[in-house]
Amino acid sequence: MILADSVPASHLILEHLEAEGVRHIFGIPGGPLMPLYEALHDRGAIKPVLAKHEEGAAFMADAYARVSGRFGVCCATTGPGATNALTGIAAAWADHIPVLLLTAQVPTRHFGRGAFQESGPQSVDVVSLYRPVTKWSAMIPHPERTGTFVRTALRMLQTGRPGPVHLNLPYDFLTQRVEAESAEEPGCRRREETFDRSAVKAAAAALIQARRPVILAGNGVNLGRAWKPLAELAKRFNIPVATTFKAKGAFPEGHPLSLGVFSQSGDPAVREFVAGYGTDVLLVVGTGLGEASSCGWDCRFLDKRLLQVDIDSEVIGRNFPVHVALTGDAGTVLRELCFQLERELGPGQRRPVPLDLPSARVSLAGAAEPAASGPVCLSPRTVMRELRSALPEDAVVFVDNGSIRTWAGRYFPVPREGCFFVNMGLASMGYAVAGCIGGKLAEPKRVVVALVGDAAFAMNGMEVHTAVEYGIPVIWVVANNGGHGMIYHGERLQFHGKFCSSIFKERLRISSIAAALGAASILVERPGELAKAVRRALEARKPCVIEVAMDLAEVPPMGARVEALQREAAMAGRTS
Repeated sequence: MILADSVPASHLILEHLEAEGVRHIFGIPGGPLMPLYEALHDRGAIKPVLAKHEEGAAFMADAYARVSGRFGVCCATTGPGATNALTGIAAAWADHIPVLLLTAQVPTRHFGRGAFQESGPQSVDVVSLYRPVTKWSAMIPHPERTGTFVRTALRMLQTGRPGPVHLNLPYDFLTQRVEAESAEEPGCRRREETFDRSAVKAAAAALIQARRPVILAGNGVNLGRAWKPLAELAKRFNIPVATTFKAKGAFPEGHPLSLGVFSQSGDPAVREFVAGYGTDVLLVVGTGLGEASSCGWDCRFLDKRLLQVDIDSEVIGRNFPVHVALTGDAGTVLRELCFQLERELGPGQRRPVPLDLPSARVSLAGAAEPAASGPVCLSPRTVMRELRSALPEDAVVFVDNGSIRTWAGRYFPVPREGCFFVNMGLASMGYAVAGCIGGKLAEPKRVVVALVGDAAFAMNGMEVHTAVEYGIPVIWVVANNGGHGMIYHGERLQFHGKFCSSIFKERLRISSIAAALGAASILVERPGELAKAVRRALEARKPCVIEVAMDLAEVPPMGARVEALQREAAMAGRTS
């Protein structure tokens, strides 16, 4: 019996996504997923973007979510399609990014029979595989439950602490007709704006009594779009602001109160100012103070009065004891804290600006002096300086992992929020190579650039072809130093040249690869050429790969990270 008012389950899924404003789904089709692709074709509202690898598709959805402030969607077929996307979803989980992953499944009647690419509960079991790295991973158990499961997934994506969700779609269910239903109004899933009044009062009192308070802003400020209340609090009461690496730019780095990035690869003066004994009260917003965001769990944090803001109460106090726990949305808590300080101090009253603010911040003009360059390569600082000078201030920059990340964190200034994106939770290489495509689709009117190393490009460089096929004008700046530069220097510093496992015997010819993929291609080998190349790429308005021959010899700012590894090695030696 066919219901008079019914639709195929695949169409019902898309109806819910269309109601949420979804316009792109990143993925690769496969046999069991074809009913969804047929529905995408028939409806025409959501455009499928054909990636070259499911990991790249997940990275694109992740980047789309980061830039847009909404959620991204990706899909994969059963078996290897689903397992290929795992790293991308795990990266979203580690950075708390809302991504909806839809995976196909073989017909349920074939479970346990060795069906081709089966990934059900008696085989690879992708639902269980994704549970540790998602807020919710589930298989739709019956066609009639499709709407309920999709609504649950959308609520979990967009409420509480953000994170990815996985839905597994059996082939035989996608094709069956189910009762039509109205999509849930997106407005009924408003982000929680909770805060604790008594905690806000206690935090305000601590800040008023502080000799030298500092704000450490984490990625929760970005996730909560809490840039304005952060700036108001800092500027109104003259509190210096440092950011974690993931939050770089959340407070404008050109402002006199900006300390820049507090990280193991950051300016030592900033680390000393934030963690040193002169700072008595530290307001930590939207970071769990893990290894990267606490400079290797700097023990001097134990001597601070910590005021920690996080939407997840389980994160607060996880690594350091806190004086005041402020559970709630970052923007709401910061606004209420500003109001409370205004009440306590009175109108117009300000704290004096600390006289010992670090003065080694990089200017927005990119004025860091380049180190000496060889005849056919650029120093990393020259790359950062020229790139900054050629890009508009509101350019969206994705930075990949490796030594390029440390150079960008230290020498690439970010003048405003929502412009700098890096995958730091899992630190997966190849993220920016693919992710920038999703970022450009989220903000088509802004310049989008991926700053990556050659080793990262090797992992997902085929996604350049994806941008070419869809005419997505992204610019890749690929720093080619002949391999895994950060690993190379780590090996050299830790093991003193005993071995080298990280350098390519044959350098990748990035510009030739890019040209073969159909992108515009430029090779930069000398100082002064990169800025010109970026301007040419901007004028071309098409996918463009700029290969930069970069100096391998200059050690990236990673000394603190190497020291941490050496401490761990020494401890392991003592316990073995």
